[in-house]
Amino acid sequence: MTFYIGILDGSGDVWGVRIPDCPGAYGAGESAELAVASAIKGLTAWAGAAVKDGAKLPNPRCLAEILASGEIEAGETTVLVPLLLDSGRTIRVNTTFDAGLLDAIDAAADQRGLTRSAFLASAAREKIEAQR
Repeated sequence: MTFYIGILDGSGDVWGVRIPDCPGAYGAGESAELAVASAIKGLTAWAGAAVKDGAKLPNPRCLAEILASGEIEAGETTVLVPLLLDSGRTIRVNTTFDAGLLDAIDAAADQRGLTRSAFLASAAREKIEAQR
């Protein structure tokens, strides 16, 4: 997985994250956590559009380069923003679950109108996004 450095700033209920390596990719929210979650979605959308247009995604700079660049102002901090870009191809995998857990997964997927695979993929994405 690729991670980009995001620059977080804000206070109270106004927060933002900009991703300097990906101009136009950003996130915003009423808390720092919501702004980072928004930045993950914003980066995914930005990168998806860039790839669709035939552009090559920029290589992420390391934290030391971002810090040395002078792009971070007083009161700002850095966060890691994972790029969760679909490859456009699916792969069949074999997994093992406790029977009770699998029943609960299937019930939760059914309640949401999802297949088991779609439910597990969305749960994995949520878990990865929460791992800031």
